[in-house]
Amino acid sequence: MKVVILAGGYGTRISEESHLKPKPLIEIGEYPIIWHIMKIYSAHGFNEFIICLGYKGHMLKDYFLNYFLYKSDVTVDFSQGNQYIIHQNSAEPWKITLANTGMETMTGGRVKKIQKYIGNEPFMLTYGDGLANVDLKQLVEFHKEHGKFATLTAGQPSGRFGALSLNKDQLVESFKEKMKGDGSWINGGFFVFQPEVFNYISDESTVLEKEPLENLANEGQLMAYKHDGFWHPMDTLRDKKYLEELWMTESPPWKVWR
Repeated sequence: MKVVILAGGYGTRISEESHLKPKPLIEIGEYPIIWHIMKIYSAHGFNEFIICLGYKGHMLKDYFLNYFLYKSDVTVDFSQGNQYIIHQNSAEPWKITLANTGMETMTGGRVKKIQKYIGNEPFMLTYGDGLANVDLKQLVEFHKEHGKFATLTAGQPSGRFGALSLNKDQLVESFKEKMKGDGSWINGGFFVFQPEVFNYISDESTVLEKEPLENLANEGQLMAYKHDGFWHPMDTLRDKKYLEELWMTESPPWKVWR
């Protein structure tokens, strides 16, 4: 199953760093956050990615085009016309499509623009700035079992996020503002979609979290996979510092790979 990562936003709330690079390239430790996200998926056997580019997308292209070299030992021989020899390769078995989806395109519009790379297949999707220890195989099984068009992963962090109203069967009934400490569930990304979801997206001005998800919820086609474990976004410099502190511990909570 292919994994789509939304990586085109401006990251204005972490502008201290995003004025220099796209938000998904901001490092947690020595690696950009998008690397951490891809490692999470790869640990569960999902190795084919479609990355939706926008703001400073060329930097993400440069990073991945050179990633193989970054992860290898290399000898460069300038006397032989800049020939180089790769001695070993420890790069992951990833297949990555880097898709230009526009500078001003909204989240839903970015998804619509990569439809040609998905085809008529279910796919996974997440944001390029959130880390979690979601059991992705279990998430996919949950999605297959309920038979609806869409599944989102619901988490329960502290109060600054919009909340979901769930019924007893984990069907998403509506979206609402979340009050701090009320125990509500929030949209944590880590979606699984049927290809029918593309029909809910009009054009590049469509915000995924508005009409598409709201209409899917109204039609009873959006389910929530409840995740009680770790989930945290990197919205601000404070978030980045917090995630870096966790990364420096012996067992970062999202590090599900060896």
